[in-house]
Amino acid sequence: MSAILQPLIETGRLWRGQGTVPRRDALPTGFDALDRVLPGGGWPRAALSEILFPADGVGELRLLLPVLAMLGREGRPVVLIAPPYLPFPAAWIAASVDLRCLQIVQASEADALWAVEQCLRSAACAAVLCWPRQADTATLRRLQLAAETGQTTGFMLRPSQAATQASMAAVRIGIETGPSRLRVLKCRGGNPPVQTVPFTAIAA
Repeated sequence: MSAILQPLIETGRLWRGQGTVPRRDALPTGFDALDRVLPGGGWPRAALSEILFPADGVGELRLLLPVLAMLGREGRPVVLIAPPYLPFPAAWIAASVDLRCLQIVQASEADALWAVEQCLRSAACAAVLCWPRQADTATLRRLQLAAETGQTTGFMLRPSQAATQASMAAVRIGIETGPSRLRVLKCRGGNPPVQTVPFTAIAA
């Protein structure tokens, strides 16, 4: 029985209920202090992660640029679905993101989540980012399953108020301001740490 369960434990899909579970396919976040508190040492591959933030421009994209730069080097596209603002190329280049891998999909709110699901499920993308204003539990479940099916890393950027909603995402991180800090609200494979992580001083 242990031989059957071990692969599920190692990928973080099954948790023993204590401690943290090493995950072989975690992606370094690019922030050492955050990697130290996430099971496996980074963002989970083939899974959905949520970034919750109180207002636009508090660092939600800065948090993801290191991993997007790394994923872009895989040669597959990094897809932004209906971003609220057009990316500023100079900032992405400064973060070592290859703009040739970046694709932007403009979609209505009604079509955006459908596009996210198709991109996650396709296995053609290195990462998929979306900014849904509303997403019910059933939709979040479909997106998580699509990420697993397509072995694709997905990121949802949502308002802080969404923290009260149940989510199938493997990781949920809230950005707090004044001072700027990160709070791990959920991390599959371990208990969320009690302490927050200073966001202004955690770059690798």
